[in-house]
Amino acid sequence: MKKVAIIGGGFVGGTAAMRIAESGLAQVVLVDVVESVALAKAYDVEDGRYAMGADVRIEGTSDMKALAESDIVVVTAGLPRKPGMTREDLLQKNAAIMERVCRGIVEHAAGSIVIIVSNPLDVMTYLAYKLTGFSRQRVFGMGVNLDSSRFANLIAKKLFVGIDSVQAMVIGSHGETMMPLARFATVRGKPLSELLAAAEVEEVVARTKKRGAEIVSLYGSGSAYFAPSASIFEIVRTILSDTSKEIPVSVCLEGEYGLRDVAIGVPALIGPEGIERIMALDLNETERRALTDSAAAIKSSIKLLKV
Repeated sequence: MKKVAIIGGGFVGGTAAMRIAESGLAQVVLVDVVESVALAKAYDVEDGRYAMGADVRIEGTSDMKALAESDIVVVTAGLPRKPGMTREDLLQKNAAIMERVCRGIVEHAAGSIVIIVSNPLDVMTYLAYKLTGFSRQRVFGMGVNLDSSRFANLIAKKLFVGIDSVQAMVIGSHGETMMPLARFATVRGKPLSELLAAAEVEEVVARTKKRGAEIVSLYGSGSAYFAPSASIFEIVRTILSDTSKEIPVSVCLEGEYGLRDVAIGVPALIGPEGIERIMALDLNETERRALTDSAAAIKSSIKLLKV
């Protein structure tokens, strides 16, 4: 059976583990610096096997050796920003965590596909790509497929239609400079611009950008985890099912869209070996400029790490 390792605490990793276990696609190992937390989650998911009808192995540990023979490693490890902590402070702390994680992956799971979920996602994806030395086909970030799912959901709710009738795409950073591409959005094959007034389209785009912060404010403590875990599972399922699917992810570009030496969200064809191909969108001048600006914002953070 295939094996998926999830590194890091938090609800995102635990919920993703539950989805993977329930699917029966792979055994799961949860790795956390606090072993009791990893064990608790593993036991909790494991206790659901009978009800789920899924006879898969779930393991919890603090030992990086458990990554051995993993087909996929999902990295959710990292600290949330706390009051009084600057953006640079958070970046440096999470970079130090990512460095330790990548050492473990290189040592124990050198043949794995690595999916980054840690924030700031695009910067951490770039850092993991550099630290592991793996090909960009095998190191990429979850990012904008979550934002695309949010965009599609908000469009469906606005128009009172089924979610399966909506096609939506977000590119750019998994952050403030993300780009919900309204021009590419369709509902039952019709352009969104034919179904909503320009002001309504802008409203949906603006809400998509703020959706993560909106959820955080409603929780009061913590952040989204159901939808992020679904986005992780979509990628994992695609890889392990030996299929190919177009999914927007954060990937290190090498000239595509006129960008280099930066990880940023663009659509890619994902398959059993990871990224099979980066898809080319026919962006107009305004969209190209916005994507370049989004990349510049990510690069400014990358420079702080002195990679």
